[in-house]
Amino acid sequence: MARTTDTIMLRGVHTLALDAKGRLAVPSRYRSSLQSLAEGELVITIDTEARCLLIYPLPEWEVIQEKISSLSSFNRAARRIQRLLIGHATDVEMDGNGRVLVPPPLRDYAQLDKKVVLLGQGNKFELWSEDLWAETRDAYLEEAGDDDAMTAELEQISL
Repeated sequence: MARTTDTIMLRGVHTLALDAKGRLAVPSRYRSSLQSLAEGELVITIDTEARCLLIYPLPEWEVIQEKISSLSSFNRAARRIQRLLIGHATDVEMDGNGRVLVPPPLRDYAQLDKKVVLLGQGNKFELWSEDLWAETRDAYLEEAGDDDAMTAELEQISL
C-alpha cells in the first residue's frame, strides 16, 4: 500500500499508562489516521531540550531526518543534533490494538514510568512522564507572566 502525502493534526493532552511491557496505547481517535497516513509506522526519538520523547508518523519523520542529515557534520552543533536525534530514532509499528512498544533506552531517557502524558504538537506527539510534564507545564505557566519572553512573532498571534 502506498503512503499518502496527507497530513494529520496531532493535538491535545492525553493522560495514559504504559503497560508492564512498556507499550503505549495510541488514543483511538488517531489510530485510523496514523494507519492511513503512515501504515501504522512511527518513529520515536529523544527531545534534545527536555527529558521527553518525540513520536512522529514515519512520513513526517522522513522530512525531519532529511533536513537533519543535510546539515554539515563539521558543524559541532549540527553533529550533536544528528547524533542525538537520528542516533536515537527507533522505528516502531502500531499493533492490532493500536499499541506501540517504547524501547527501554528511550523510556529510561525520558524517565517514563507507568503514568505518561502524550502531548499533541501538530505533526508529532511528545511523550512525557506525568510528573515531569506537570513540573514543566507549571514552569511554563509561571514564565507566561514574563513579558520580556514574548518574541515579535508571538506578539502577532491573537488567541
